[in-house]
Amino acid sequence: MLACSRIGAIHSVVFGGFASEELGRRIQHAEPKVVITASCGIEPRGILPYKPLVDEALEFAQHKVEKCVIYQRDMYKATMVDGRDVQWDDFIAKASHQDCVPVLATDPIYILYTSGTTGDPKGIVRPSGGHAVVLNWSMKHIFGIEPGEVWWAASDLGWVVGHSYIVYGPLLARATSILFEGKPVGTPDAGAFFRVIEQHNVCGMFTAPTAIRVIRAEDPDGETIRKYNLSHFRNLFLAGEHCDKDTLKWASDVLKCPVLDNWWQTETGWPITAHSVGFGDVATDHLQTTGRPVPGYDVRIINPDLTYCKEGEMGQVVIRLPLPPGVASTLWKNDERFVESYFKKYPGHYDSMDEGVMDSNGCVSIMTRADDVINVAGHRLSTKGIEEALLKDKDVMDAAVVGLDDSIKGHVPFGFLVVKKGLEKSREDIISDAVEAVREHLGPVVAFKSAVIVPALPKTRSGKTLRSPLQKLINGKQYKLPGTVENPEILDVIKDILKDEGYPKES
Repeated sequence: MLACSRIGAIHSVVFGGFASEELGRRIQHAEPKVVITASCGIEPRGILPYKPLVDEALEFAQHKVEKCVIYQRDMYKATMVDGRDVQWDDFIAKASHQDCVPVLATDPIYILYTSGTTGDPKGIVRPSGGHAVVLNWSMKHIFGIEPGEVWWAASDLGWVVGHSYIVYGPLLARATSILFEGKPVGTPDAGAFFRVIEQHNVCGMFTAPTAIRVIRAEDPDGETIRKYNLSHFRNLFLAGEHCDKDTLKWASDVLKCPVLDNWWQTETGWPITAHSVGFGDVATDHLQTTGRPVPGYDVRIINPDLTYCKEGEMGQVVIRLPLPPGVASTLWKNDERFVESYFKKYPGHYDSMDEGVMDSNGCVSIMTRADDVINVAGHRLSTKGIEEALLKDKDVMDAAVVGLDDSIKGHVPFGFLVVKKGLEKSREDIISDAVEAVREHLGPVVAFKSAVIVPALPKTRSGKTLRSPLQKLINGKQYKLPGTVENPEILDVIKDILKDEGYPKES
């Protein structure tokens, strides 16, 4: 990534979990001259060979790549294609020093395909100059990291957080950045993150709420975490998906430090709203929000009739133009789709496609994606609001709520629950307690009565829960799985569980 930027070449990083067809679509769309890959990746469930996937993707793409550079890992040796493939060591041995190549501030630094993309790829184009400016600024002013300190974004390089806050942001700010090959649990245990924090004197960390939920499920009392000296650790920052209040409180109690939610998107490349610790804008009474708009963003909540919502009223979250530096300049090879997707529905505004509320202090809470709102007997309900109520049940470690088709109410909410490991409680009691938690916190209008218990939820690499395939499964409809899903096998497990429970119901 850094070498590409040095010579003014555009890079596009793709995480290793893609099927060959999805990877091939991106190769076809981006038309790279060179593909660089390791021979394999390492997952808790075993070795994942990359080279066969790349070979199939290149065949699918029908785009002629000049060279394919292979880094051979000891765990798996890839077979080389004569005339096209080059070993990494040979590639580097022939390399020579190259001076930095000046480019315009508006020239692209990278293309990043958004999560959940299917069909025609949607490649975000990041301008180089503004991106460098805001990342350097944000490391200090949002995350409070000074030159020489150690920072860790426990993300994937193929996700926007990996680009902004593993590679470019910390290095521009002259901080040390941690790269970690592993998982929150299982490599080897729920203390993996905190072992690294202690060993490397990490001051601040950025990860997804899902990672914290997984750790909590494995170590609900925080016993593994307390083995490590975290006295130097100042802040944990969360983003990627809505973080429920109970997870925030649990993490804060165990880590003995502020746990701060923030909100942004692949398209923006850096936080839109945040608790900006670097200049003291931490709304201590509002830590369960994503914070206030960061300087440069004029965030508004808007109604379908284009009027602005009142304080506390849920609506579409938009950003009034002009946008600040660093946000996407267009979509690769598709300026028209860029305008159509983000600027047409609400003229004069960028459409985030998220729904949320703003309180009297200007703090924003993101409630749901616009397409995750369900209509129950005329009431528009946020799936994330119901999920948050479910997570107040101490036995529920993760939850997803989708709309189950109903002939009378249109939809009723249906839950998929991941419960605490080793829980000695009947299925009926678990679901009954979960239903009661929703009724207690949101009232009977929600009409939440049905759920199933599953071992895990389908997630993207960035930690987002994939609700669309769950909704189609429960309603007996065909679904198409996006290439960004990290654990596709879980959907077959969930399908069998639903079948055993008598879902989908016959109409």
